[in-house]
Amino acid sequence: MEKWMVYQEIHRLKNMGFSNSKIARRLKISRNRVIEYLGMTPEEFAGFIDSLQTRSKKLDPYQDDILAWLKEHPDLTSAQIYDWLQEKYNIKSVAENTVRNYVNDLRDKYQIPKETIERMYGTVEELPMGKQMQVDFGETFVYTETGQKKKLYVAGFILSHSRFKYVEWMDRPLRTTDLIRMQENAFRYFGGMTEEIVYDQDRLLAVSENAGDLILTESFTKYHQTRKFKIYLCRKSDPESKGKIEQVIKFVKNNFTKHRIFKDLGTWQHSSLKWLKRTGNYKVHHNTKKRPFEVHALEKQHLQKVNGEYIFENISSINITRTIHKDNIIRFDGNRYSVPLGTFQNGKENIAYVSVKGEILSIALERNGSPIALHTLSKEKGEVITDPKHRQRSQSKRDKLAEQVTKQLADTEISTWLIKTLQEHYPRHSIEQFKVVLKAAEQYPRHIKNAVKEMKRLELTSANDLRDIAISMEIQESRDLPKKELINEKYEELIAPERTQDIYLHVLQGGR
Repeated sequence: MEKWMVYQEIHRLKNMGFSNSKIARRLKISRNRVIEYLGMTPEEFAGFIDSLQTRSKKLDPYQDDILAWLKEHPDLTSAQIYDWLQEKYNIKSVAENTVRNYVNDLRDKYQIPKETIERMYGTVEELPMGKQMQVDFGETFVYTETGQKKKLYVAGFILSHSRFKYVEWMDRPLRTTDLIRMQENAFRYFGGMTEEIVYDQDRLLAVSENAGDLILTESFTKYHQTRKFKIYLCRKSDPESKGKIEQVIKFVKNNFTKHRIFKDLGTWQHSSLKWLKRTGNYKVHHNTKKRPFEVHALEKQHLQKVNGEYIFENISSINITRTIHKDNIIRFDGNRYSVPLGTFQNGKENIAYVSVKGEILSIALERNGSPIALHTLSKEKGEVITDPKHRQRSQSKRDKLAEQVTKQLADTEISTWLIKTLQEHYPRHSIEQFKVVLKAAEQYPRHIKNAVKEMKRLELTSANDLRDIAISMEIQESRDLPKKELINEKYEELIAPERTQDIYLHVLQGGR
């Protein structure tokens, strides 16, 4: 009954003017299924339904497995199930269309709707044999045998004419040396090198692009000079320039990676190469309508020969660039490392050159320049490694004010105690505290030294307390002066209070 409803709805929407693709998206079914149902009369479709009820199917022995996969992963495509059947059961006699129809029937029968995501494609110019290779990078999360989530990094390579592919994986972020090594592996896998290679704007190979003039990293410059291929660097938001390889990265993620359990990197890479042979380079390409491995057999004759092994020892140790973030850190191997405050500049490129020597990470602002930061590499992940000297905001100003306090008091012992006390109790406001001390020293120069001693005796900790003690001493001194000297310009309206046993404590406690 459900198939009849789908059949009738397909024909109804078609009569309303909907395209096959829009009908497929609206009903959440494949476009091939729409085309198949539109090609049947009601009588033919009734016969088709009856045949489904009575005939046995080639995939019936694997129904439980397929059903379990669909229930666990409702977003599985029939193409991925087809690949899994080949990998796990070495099935060769079943066509992909048969698998698609069988999966659709199971979805209908057991009410397992497919989770679909709309994809956008751009038309890309077809190129002659041996002309171009495209390179791109991706990241994906997989689950290990223990159920933990792990991040993997992939580099993908594709010959633009034949669509013949190569992929290689890492369990950490890629470095320039990794890209060079992987590209050399791709040349061996393809059987040669293309005239031109298309890359994304990636820091692994290019520092910047100045009005079309590439500034490559030092390591990649040496490599490029050795292999002498043409470089085409894609602009940002320009998927048409490397649409083929972007589809490869999506294909790898959706068909090979999705729901696959990670054991170790070696096993994963081996399985990936087997997948390329079985599916990635064997399956008929939806645009060329040809199998990539068959076209590659012809294109291979047009590839340039790669002479000898590339000597990686020629690569400089300073071959990695990283972005300086606004909180004055760089990211490296899953951790964050500090650079001095003020290194990040708004509107600037904010690129740092990173090198590793032994266990030491060196960060510089220029290629072969002096390091602005040195850190011991962390063996953990997700750590923030900070040099305390990088976070001492306004350090020189605080030191300058502290020196002025010492000079004003002219007593090393009491000035050392005062500076230490204020910094311990007001670490974030010690500059403001020093300014209060200097202001009090300027207004009450005759009493400031004794005021510090009295502050220490009373175990007080604030520069405001020191200022109040100095004021009290000034008032006490004024009371002891002759009447005619009491009223002066500074204390014109000030009447000195009666002296108590400890006037300083009385004043500081708010006594009247």
